[in-house]
Amino acid sequence: MEGEKPGTDLEELIGRLRLHQPPPSPYAGDPSTAATPNAGELFKPRRAAVLICLFRGSAGELRVILTKRSSSLSTHSGEVALPGGKVDEGDADDAATALREAEEEIGLDPCLVTVVTSLEHFLSKHLLVVAPIVGILSDIEGFKPVLNIHEVDDIFDVPLEMFLKDENRRSEERERMGQVFTIQYFNYETENRKYVIWGLTARILIHAASIVYQRPPDFVERRLQFNLPKY
Repeated sequence: MEGEKPGTDLEELIGRLRLHQPPPSPYAGDPSTAATPNAGELFKPRRAAVLICLFRGSAGELRVILTKRSSSLSTHSGEVALPGGKVDEGDADDAATALREAEEEIGLDPCLVTVVTSLEHFLSKHLLVVAPIVGILSDIEGFKPVLNIHEVDDIFDVPLEMFLKDENRRSEERERMGQVFTIQYFNYETENRKYVIWGLTARILIHAASIVYQRPPDFVERRLQFNLPKY
């Protein structure tokens, strides 16, 4: 997909991504315990979904919508994030969660988004299972952002491909539970505003870009493997 012309139709991308089959979630529990007594007592992590909303930029490049979380939030305040949040009881599925949260946070009408696939689940350091949902926004002009000031300070977009390039990037190696893993930091600047995309959001976008562009990143990633407890 690198070097595509501005007029490239999104339909081909939508069709290809709809064929994507993510691996079974390692955090969904053991199906063999479903019919056993006390199966409900197994550890069940909280669940969330985020929206990877892609659209064509003016030069034809694929871009993804990001937010800067409100500085007044109790967790991850001021950090860059994908629109999304925890599952509500009334949500039909992960896509419904991601679309609902995007509408609540940035005023994105779900009718404007074509949901095409879900990706591999990620586990946050707080043991929150996050399901990334890929959606295509074909009519970017139809999107008029309305920010929920209690949750979001800013909205911006970046080229998706930047998460595969070894540019404007730095990394740190850390150790946890005897494992060495890498934390990636991507710097982005626009209109005299500077953002740092890192942590779980960066990991999700690296994976998403690898799926969309069908190639690995230009740098080495070492991911932490969690082993969920069972009770």
